[in-house]
Amino acid sequence: MLREVTLGQYYPVDSVIHRLDPRVKLLSTLLYMLSLFLVKSWSAYLLAVLLLAALIRLSKVPFRFMTKGLRGMLFLLLLSVSFNLFLTPGEVIWHFYFLKLTREGVRIASMMAARLILLVLGSSLMTLTTTPNQLTDGLEKGLSILKLLHIPVHEIAMMMSIALRFIPILVEETDKIMKAQMARGADFESGGMFQRAKAMVPILVPLFVSAFRRANELATAMEARCYRGGEGRTKMKPLRYEKRDFLAYGFMLFYLLLCVGSRFLPLP
Repeated sequence: MLREVTLGQYYPVDSVIHRLDPRVKLLSTLLYMLSLFLVKSWSAYLLAVLLLAALIRLSKVPFRFMTKGLRGMLFLLLLSVSFNLFLTPGEVIWHFYFLKLTREGVRIASMMAARLILLVLGSSLMTLTTTPNQLTDGLEKGLSILKLLHIPVHEIAMMMSIALRFIPILVEETDKIMKAQMARGADFESGGMFQRAKAMVPILVPLFVSAFRRANELATAMEARCYRGGEGRTKMKPLRYEKRDFLAYGFMLFYLLLCVGSRFLPLP
């Protein structure tokens, strides 16, 4: 399951989505996430699904590779769906002792599941089509107005980029540690919840040690290259908008207007 985490990974292919400015992809991802919280009808959700399917097709990232990340959030998905399914008051359609299944609960739970799945796929599409360096440059350039308030935008963007880049590295490190412990006779599958939690201790300790070691090595490498923050730094590849970037902005704004309009229409 650990190998199936796609958040923070980059899929190197040449596509229209890969060539977009990182600022466009960051803002478009935020607008897409916002739209998922604005819509409240299945017709609007179908529009969101069609948009995401078209973007995945244009990105040339295999859909099966993207759906790997959904397995890691299966527990969270089941938990949120169960709470909404059985704790939402309304018209009861099935009950078993204290458990009551309502028509409103089914609607809210199914919409919650669709929203979580689309959120994960949408954010994964951004990271799979954008390198860590592009993410850093896009965040720094997009938030440059905050420099007027003396906010260290470059440092914040660098920290977010490093944290995102370390996700697949730490996942791979965890997988290696688990295999090494299993080769020594460790059992992570049998027993109850508390026994499994206790069995994770031999994994967490070396994982934290490895994470601190990697962080120290990264800090040493940055100091050796005379890194002193964003003051006075130049870009090897300055970000410049092209025609396709403005078209992408316009398309996402049009999509967002459709989502807002769907709230005021009697859609199913």
